Amino acid sequence: MEPFLVSCALIAAAEMGDKTQLLSFLLAGRLQKPWPIIAGILIATLLNHTLAGSVGYLLGGWLSHEALLWITGLSFVAFGLWTLHPDSLDEGLRLRGRGAFAITTFAFFLAEMGDKTQLATVALAARFQAPAMVILGTTAGMLVADVPAVWLGGKLGERVPMKALRIVAALLFLGLGIATLTGLLYKEGI
Repeated sequence: MEPFLVSCALIAAAEMGDKTQLLSFLLAGRLQKPWPIIAGILIATLLNHTLAGSVGYLLGGWLSHEALLWITGLSFVAFGLWTLHPDSLDEGLRLRGRGAFAITTFAFFLAEMGDKTQLATVALAARFQAPAMVILGTTAGMLVADVPAVWLGGKLGERVPMKALRIVAALLFLGLGIATLTGLLYKEGI
C-alpha cells in the first residue's frame, strides 16, 4: 500500500500549479463538459503513467541497488526544485469541431510527456518495483489535483494558494530524495 500512498500524495502535491492542472482549468472554462474532461484526464493519465511506470520498473530491475539509490534520490531532489518553478500553459488549443473527451485525452497525454509528474512516475516505479500500485497512485494523485480544477474552473485557481502548495510539494520531493539518498526509505529488495 505504501507505493500507492506515496505516489498519490507526491503527484497530487506536485500537480498543483502544473501545466496539466492549468489545462484542466482551461478546458473546463472553454468546453463546459466536466464528465468527458474528467474521463479524458483519467484515460490519458493511465496511458501516460503506464508507459512511465513500465520504464521505471524495467530500469529498477536492470540497475544496481547503488545506482538506483543515487538516480532516484537525485531525481526526487531535482523534482523538488523543479516543483518550485510554476508552470505556464503557453500553447493555444484549437477546440472547434472536436469532442471534449478526445481533446482532453490528446492534450493531457501530450502535456504529460516529459513533465515532472511523468518523470516522477518513472522514478517511483523504479524505486518501489511495484508498477501497478505506482501507476494507480500517480493516476489517483492527478485526479485528486485536476478533478476539482475541472469542477470549479478558474475560480479555484484564484482561491488556492498555489505558491504554498508548490512549496509543500517541493518539500515532499526533497524529503523523499534525501531519505532515499541516506538509505532511510530505500532498502534492498523493496
